[in-house]
Amino acid sequence: MRYVVLDTETTGMPVTDGHRIIEIGCVEIVGRQLTGRHYHVYIQPDREIDEGAIAVHGITDEYLKDKPRFKDIADEFYEFIQGAELVIHNAPFDIGFINNEYALLGQKERADITAGHCTVLDTLVMARERHPGQRNSLDALCKRYGVDNSGRELHGALLDAEILAEVYLAMTGGQTHLSLAGDGGDDGSGYVRPTAIKRIAMDRPPLTVLAPTEEELEAHQQFIERIKQASGKELVWD
Repeated sequence: MRYVVLDTETTGMPVTDGHRIIEIGCVEIVGRQLTGRHYHVYIQPDREIDEGAIAVHGITDEYLKDKPRFKDIADEFYEFIQGAELVIHNAPFDIGFINNEYALLGQKERADITAGHCTVLDTLVMARERHPGQRNSLDALCKRYGVDNSGRELHGALLDAEILAEVYLAMTGGQTHLSLAGDGGDDGSGYVRPTAIKRIAMDRPPLTVLAPTEEELEAHQQFIERIKQASGKELVWD
């Protein structure tokens, strides 16, 4: 299954007030691995950006003056997402804006992107089902699942898509990458080359066994609790 994790930034909200998309960021996941393929573009919206929106994402009218319009990127964006399951946090917001952009172009066959073109998985709905009564913003989920979002001072579509991809993989019980191969090195595709087997000398001195500290035991228990929350089940080894 091919997934595209997607986020947008806009001139404001709601879309029914004539607000437009100004940034799109997408990252691709195949086989539960980030492939490295992504789509990112800034868009000239032909209207002013609300001050409140600028405070959120930091994108200004001046910055977008020479950027392409949605009509210029409509085909390449569609080609990137076509046939994928879109992973979006609060999907109705982004889907509503995407459908509106295609409707404004008169492209009726694309004005409902979920009608035969893509399916959608809303991570906000998923988070609310797994963690009822708790905060389920992207920042809150990063904290809950141990995803580093320290570079997220302002919202940005590509950065938020990358962070959401890691959150989604953590929520669904997987890792963004898994290496048991030591320091074999990455060939750029996410595959880590295995190192040669190193034989252990039979006359080696006995290994020192270190007992875990209280801090380490506490960290381990917190890790177990995160696995419990992600799986929604009791753990057989707990």
